[in-house]
Amino acid sequence: QVQLVESGGGLVQPGGSLRLSCAASGRIFSIDVMGWYRQAPGKQRERVAIIVSAGGGSTYYADSVKGRFTISRDNAKNTVYLQMSSLKPEDTAVYYCKTVRVVSGTPFVSWGQGTQVTVSS
Repeated sequence: QVQLVESGGGLVQPGGSLRLSCAASGRIFSIDVMGWYRQAPGKQRERVAIIVSAGGGSTYYADSVKGRFTISRDNAKNTVYLQMSSLKPEDTAVYYCKTVRVVSGTPFVSWGQGTQVTVSS
């Protein structure tokens, strides 16, 4: 099992920046995918960005955040980051960290507790 703790959320003005962190512990050696998701009030949870362990750390972004958000991973610190820039009010949501381990074809998913990001003037 993987335990995840997010941090870095808060209140920021439109156009501002924030960096979210997600520290992983437990069975971290076999994490295949780490990613960030978000859920705004009244909306479904959506994928924001993911980074894949295989293939040199390929990254994928939702169209709504491309060019503004950057996901990265520090293997030495077992941490994944989400650098968010040019923030918009529509980025307001609870942001969740997620990991996926695939063991013998079976995915094992872990979620963090979430961190609130509010973009408002």
